[in-house]
Amino acid sequence: MPEVIEIPIELTCFQLPHAVQARLQFLLDCQDEGKSLSQAERQEAEGLVELAEFLSLLRLRSTRAMKQA
Repeated sequence: MPEVIEIPIELTCFQLPHAVQARLQFLLDCQDEGKSLSQAERQEAEGLVELAEFLSLLRLRSTRAMKQA
C-alpha cells in the first residue's frame, strides 16, 4: 500500500528561483556547445537537474492527486 505524505499546497507550486534556473541553463548550454565543464560545474549542474526533476515530479503528482480527490 502506498504511503501518503501530506505537503502544503504552496510547496507544489515552488519553482527554481530565476537566478538558479539561469545558472542551470548556462551550464547546460555550455555543455551543449561542446565546452567542457569542470568537475565542480558538472556536480553543480547534476544537482540542479535533480532538484528541477524533483520539483516537476512533485508538481505532477500533486496535480494527479487533486484530480483524483
